[in-house]
Amino acid sequence: MNVSVIGIDLAKRIFHIIGLNQQGRKILKKKLRRAEMLTYFANLTPCTIAMEACASSHYWARELNKLGHQVKLLPAQHVKPFVRGNKNDFNDALGIAEASRIPQIREVSVKTVEQQSYQALQRLRRSAVDDRKRLANQVRGLLAEFGIVLNLGVAQLRKAIPRLVDDVDNGLLLVFRQALSLKYQHLCELDDQIDALTASIQEEAKQHPEIRLLQTIPGYGLITSSAFYTAIGDGKGFAKSRDVSASLGIVPRQHSTGGKNTLLGISKKGSKYLRCLLVHGARSVIQHAHKKDDALSRWVASLIERRGKNKATVALANKMARIGWAVITSGKPYEDNYAI
Repeated sequence: MNVSVIGIDLAKRIFHIIGLNQQGRKILKKKLRRAEMLTYFANLTPCTIAMEACASSHYWARELNKLGHQVKLLPAQHVKPFVRGNKNDFNDALGIAEASRIPQIREVSVKTVEQQSYQALQRLRRSAVDDRKRLANQVRGLLAEFGIVLNLGVAQLRKAIPRLVDDVDNGLLLVFRQALSLKYQHLCELDDQIDALTASIQEEAKQHPEIRLLQTIPGYGLITSSAFYTAIGDGKGFAKSRDVSASLGIVPRQHSTGGKNTLLGISKKGSKYLRCLLVHGARSVIQHAHKKDDALSRWVASLIERRGKNKATVALANKMARIGWAVITSGKPYEDNYAI
C-alpha cells in the first residue's frame, strides 16, 4: 500500500487514521486502540504522519519519529477549514491529512521530554499561585462582610488571620474563627507548594544553558526564562525572530484591503501565560529605564515619550521575545546591540 500521508485523530483510547496517496486520494481508513498504535506503525513503511498539536501529540510524535516516520504537528485552528461534512473522527483525520500537504501552514515543533517537564512544573506552580489568589480574595471578601477590611497582598493576610483567630473580642463567632484557622493552614500549604515548585524550576534551570542565557536579558527572570524555553525550545522551529513574537500574540492584528494597510491591537494568539510574563518583565525594565543609559533604555525612553507607557510596554515585550530567540539560536548572552 503506497501511503504518502497519514492523518491521525488523537484520543485517549480509540484513534482514527486516514491515509492518502501521492495524488491525495484516500486509500486507508482504520481505527486503532491505544495499545495497537505503536505496533501498527512499526510495521508500516515510513511516511509522513500528521496530527493536531494537543496535549498528547508531542508524546506520540516522539514515539513515531523513533519508528522512522516524519511527524508533522499542525495548529488546530489551521486544520479546521479542511474538515468537510459532519463532525466525526474520520472527517477530522482526513482534514488533518489534507492540511499537512499545504506548505504554507507552519508546523508546531515537537517538544522534548525536558521541555514538557519544565512545562509541567510551570503549570503546577501557576495553578498553586492561582489557588492562593482565590483563597486570599475569598477570605478577604468574607471578612469584609463583618466590617473587617484587610490591606491588599497575601503577606498582609498571613499576618492578619492568626491575630483574628486568637482575638475573642472581634465579634467573630468561634465556628467562623475555626474555619479561618483551616483556611490559614491551607494558605501555608500553598505557600510551601509554590516554594517547592519554584525551587524545582530553579534547580532544573541550572542544568540547562539556554535558560541561563535567557536570564542575561533585561526583564527575564527565572520563571520567564524557563517558560520561554519551554515554548520555543532551541528556536529552530522559527525562521526569524518576528515569527516568535507573532506566535505569542504580541504583534498587531491586520485588517487590510484595497491596498490600504490597517493595523489594530495585538493579536493575543499563542500562550497567554508567557505573553503575560513578558509584559510584566517589560514593565520592570521600563520602571528602571530612566536610571540607565544603554541602547535599550534609550529606545524605551524615546518610545514612552512618543507613544505612552502602556504601548511602550507591549512593544518592549515584543522586542524581548525577539531578543530571546536571538540569544537562544546564537548561543551567546545578551548584548546591547541586540536591542538596537
